[in-house]
Amino acid sequence: MADTIIVRVQSPDGMKKIASNKRDTATAFLKKVAKEFGLNSEFSVYLNRNKTEELLSQNKTLSLLKIKHGDMLYLVPSGSPSTSGEVMDTATPHTSSSLPSVSTASSSSSSSMIPRSFSTPQVQEDEIDQYLSKQDGKIYRNKDPQLCHHGSLGKCVHCVPLEPFDEDYLNHLDPPVKHMSFHAYLRKLTGGADKGKFAALENLSCKIKSGCEGHPPWPEGICTKCQPSALTLNRQKYRHVDNIMFENHTIADRFLDFWRKTGSQRMGYLYGRFTEKKDIPLGIRAEVAAIYEPPQNASQNSLELVDDPKAAAVDEIAAKLGLTKVGWIFSDLLSEDTRIGTVRYTRNNDSHYLSAEECITAGYFQNLHSNPCRLSRDGHFGSKFVTVVATGGPDNQVHFEGYQVSNQCMALVRDECLLPCKDAPELGYAKESSSEQYVPDVFFKDKDKFGNDVTFLARPLPVEYLIIDITTTFPKDPQYTFSSTQRFPIENRDIMGETQNFHSLATYLSQSTSTSFLDIVSDFHLLLFLVTNEVMPLRDSIGLLLDAVRTSDEDLAQTWKKSEQWATIEQLCSTVGGQPSSSQGYGAMGGPSAPASSSAMWSCLHCTFMNQPGTEHCEMCSLPHS
Repeated sequence: MADTIIVRVQSPDGMKKIASNKRDTATAFLKKVAKEFGLNSEFSVYLNRNKTEELLSQNKTLSLLKIKHGDMLYLVPSGSPSTSGEVMDTATPHTSSSLPSVSTASSSSSSSMIPRSFSTPQVQEDEIDQYLSKQDGKIYRNKDPQLCHHGSLGKCVHCVPLEPFDEDYLNHLDPPVKHMSFHAYLRKLTGGADKGKFAALENLSCKIKSGCEGHPPWPEGICTKCQPSALTLNRQKYRHVDNIMFENHTIADRFLDFWRKTGSQRMGYLYGRFTEKKDIPLGIRAEVAAIYEPPQNASQNSLELVDDPKAAAVDEIAAKLGLTKVGWIFSDLLSEDTRIGTVRYTRNNDSHYLSAEECITAGYFQNLHSNPCRLSRDGHFGSKFVTVVATGGPDNQVHFEGYQVSNQCMALVRDECLLPCKDAPELGYAKESSSEQYVPDVFFKDKDKFGNDVTFLARPLPVEYLIIDITTTFPKDPQYTFSSTQRFPIENRDIMGETQNFHSLATYLSQSTSTSFLDIVSDFHLLLFLVTNEVMPLRDSIGLLLDAVRTSDEDLAQTWKKSEQWATIEQLCSTVGGQPSSSQGYGAMGGPSAPASSSAMWSCLHCTFMNQPGTEHCEMCSLPHS
């Protein structure tokens, strides 16, 4: 047993531990490496990161070659770049031995502070992550006239730059920052004297590991190798998004209109982009440019999402507009005094900020939109997907509160280990193991009545351990990704009489006062209607217009306006515009209203179905032509 050693071997596909013996020859050891990594082609194993000392196939023992227990060797498969111009980067203070980085002579840069892991080269990180990983991130301070007694080129403890994760600095900001940014957290992990040697981003798992053959499967058997570890909940010290900003008040007001007119709650998906939050070191901001409201069943006290056949089309259109789904929003509003427009303040320290059911839903969405990360062996870690609640504030006005749930909550939700409590929305409940599922013990720490730290079983569980709050703001100077001043009806609002059809399109165009075609069509909900309507869908021919809106290019929009597709849309609107309810025409578009004619196709005002000339009743819904 004393001769048994474990040697770590790092490859582009990850690290593995090779059980060996001091008396094994180098040839025998290399055969074990090939078997463990499943290599059939030639490969090289080096004794150091710089690839200057290769372990050759020979009869010398590992002991003679001075390979000891716990040593790290480096494997390079045949065909991998191994020129002298490419070396393992050990000089940067942010290099992890478990997740090594590669820097080439042509691409290395002093500004890139986070190492690039080649264990998951296929992972494409978000643009904002790629940008922040190349930033210095340090907090520079001016020379203190009273405490600094050195020259202009010197530095002392009073003016030396601070690291982005410095807690004293974050606590003294106004307002104080409770959670460091995710990229600041990465700098903390990959910095220090050990150069990030023991740093790793591991996704939690609450499931039994598969492939354990030493015993029958659960519930007949389990062992320490396949049993998931018990989980102690901790308040997460970092957050993936540091601020949520709506581009303008119109976005939020139009969302709230549904509650104002119906009294029912509403849910929507936030579309926007991730940008740098400059007030927080290496911070990320989620900018909201539009809200898409999917099909749902709503009441005063509940929301139920239903299947959305247009979900893929909405994501596709948003991507072509340079937007991505950054989060979701829901309302929880109760009127207090309708005369002055106040609402009840229901979410506070005495009740809850997010209920357990809402935390589970947020965790579900965050798992669906995981954060690509090359520093994780799984290729993803955490999520940037945010949750916004429109609810009453201390001043009895509508406030927008932003949240995320922790990575621990995401794991509990993903592995179906967390349940809500029926009568206490502020409490969750960790499931107990059953014959169908093994659930590890979940604990949290709190203080008892004597002030002592006590560990409790998470049955029940205060959801405050799972929540990360995020500041939600509106800019002083409104921004507009979509510049239209008109309001095209929002999708899926038939219950309040707001429908999307060619009649509403004709009305929208006739009421438009802008002379710019780009301003007229620069409306997120209008673009979605043009793509997803059943009469004349433009999914395959609207790309040029989307590029025009994305780049604010009027000439490009005018080019698309001359297309055959838009001419057809104009004709349909002209036909519908001939009805008595829309006899004004749409002068902004340059096309006159066509009179109703028995020889022209007509669109039903109720279902938008295009009917043949001469018919008196709609062929789809049988309602009369009015």
